[in-house]
Amino acid sequence: MSVLTEMESWTALSQHYEVIRHQHMRDMFDTDPRRFERFSLRLNDLLYDYSKNHITGETLALLLKLAEELELSQWIARLFDGDLINNTEQRAVLHMALRANQDEVIALDGVDVVSEVRAERLRVNKLAEAIRRRDWRGVTNQPITDVVNIGIGGSHLGPLMVTEALRPYRLHDLNVHFVSNVDENHINDTLEFLNPETTFFIISSKTFTTQDTMVNAETARQWYIHKVGSDEQINRHFAAVTSNAVLARQFGIAEDNIFRIWDWVGGRYSLWSAIGLSIVIAIGSEQFEQLLEGAHDVDVHFRQTPLDRNIPVIMALLGVWYNNFFNAQTMAVLPYDQHLHCFPAYLQQADMESNGKSVDRSGQAVDYSTGPVLFGEIGIAAQHAFFQLLHQGTKLVPADILAPIYTVRCIQRHHRALMSNVFAQTEALMRGKTEQVVRREMRDKGVTPDEIERLLPYRVFPGNRPTSTLLFNTLDPKTLGSLIALYEHKIFVQGVIWNINSFDQWGVELGKQLASAILHELDDVESVSGHDCSTNGLINYYKRQRPRNSTQA
Repeated sequence: MSVLTEMESWTALSQHYEVIRHQHMRDMFDTDPRRFERFSLRLNDLLYDYSKNHITGETLALLLKLAEELELSQWIARLFDGDLINNTEQRAVLHMALRANQDEVIALDGVDVVSEVRAERLRVNKLAEAIRRRDWRGVTNQPITDVVNIGIGGSHLGPLMVTEALRPYRLHDLNVHFVSNVDENHINDTLEFLNPETTFFIISSKTFTTQDTMVNAETARQWYIHKVGSDEQINRHFAAVTSNAVLARQFGIAEDNIFRIWDWVGGRYSLWSAIGLSIVIAIGSEQFEQLLEGAHDVDVHFRQTPLDRNIPVIMALLGVWYNNFFNAQTMAVLPYDQHLHCFPAYLQQADMESNGKSVDRSGQAVDYSTGPVLFGEIGIAAQHAFFQLLHQGTKLVPADILAPIYTVRCIQRHHRALMSNVFAQTEALMRGKTEQVVRREMRDKGVTPDEIERLLPYRVFPGNRPTSTLLFNTLDPKTLGSLIALYEHKIFVQGVIWNINSFDQWGVELGKQLASAILHELDDVESVSGHDCSTNGLINYYKRQRPRNSTQA
């Protein structure tokens, strides 16, 4: 048994689960007309309703006791104080400094990192605004019309998600593209209709050695040289965001076009840094400041608000409740805003790369479930795809639903139809539909008694399916910043509860190492035998079947 599962509060939660699991949320609402008031929280224009969860006041009190026993408040203080939270890499975790106010001081090893961040952001803004104003000119003195961000993981998903979410704030005649897949189709399809004389590339790689990114970057460089006829003024068309300026310069990027990222910024938390250069180009520096401000508001809330009214803390504890006591192995994120269509994919990396761990902070294997499988889709599309499983399947899938009260254009017939689905789905998942209701509805429609009995099992909905709803006024930069930061801090809290390091990702490294070794084996025609029989067989079959023309394979 681990220390966690032997704790008094954990045992109390296990006993409480045996009682509450037989209760239905229908009854909880019927007996408590103030349930919504008791289980909802506000932060600026955000409303977080968690009343449609399988909890009572006692549940929440026990979960909060668990957090207190695990010294969550002290962990939050350590995070913001720059302690080496990332213990396996001996690094602080200070992405909050990337959105701190100008007058704040956050020191690391005696150096004020906030002033460093602000200085680098001024450089980012200068380049971005020059491109946006059409002052930045390419090799033939034409303005930039297309920007291509080349990255992978957080260097790709973060900027992509934000620029899609804030599409109404983008310049309509400045196109921003994103390339991540080392499959040549991704970059070739992107470059197919671009003009090298008006295209600007951003190579986003913390180490400047990531295979996927650097293969794409070299392809982009060769495409530019081939189209232009030389590498003349290549610096008018390439920039880098990296901690490895030496390799960026060797690639051919000018010093003025190299932007810094610090080792205390994890990739999946990096969109707030110079990795966000493509975001600033897309929406402008003023709107990017609003994005940062929204995240900073959540940082202040997270750091200063008591645990029982702290939104990221409550989000995290609910996740622990379902993951570890209801044995819910998945969770769904369902935005009802088309511009948030990349948000679930972004959170997949943020959550699953952070808390997909099976070893605790002391290096011991855990004997409890940690991070869930996170998936999601735009809510309306999901209703016609996998909501059937949510409503009537055998698996419990807690879901977060996000929706705007109004949109930029807000056409009434569209938006009210959208929101009717938001409210209907959360109610339907919670209440379900009983046999009595189904019988009455079919009887009122004139269905025969025999047909009623035949159809009854298919039309009953068990309900008792948990959802939490985040309503916000509109998806502007400040609100988006707040939403992202809420989930960042939720992930951290769950890592504290599970006693795991949420800020390393050693599991990602193994595949990279093996791919690098296998790449050399693919460069010759000899059969390989140094792997297991399956891997040997696959590699050798590939090498026999690929075209002999090396430019094709």
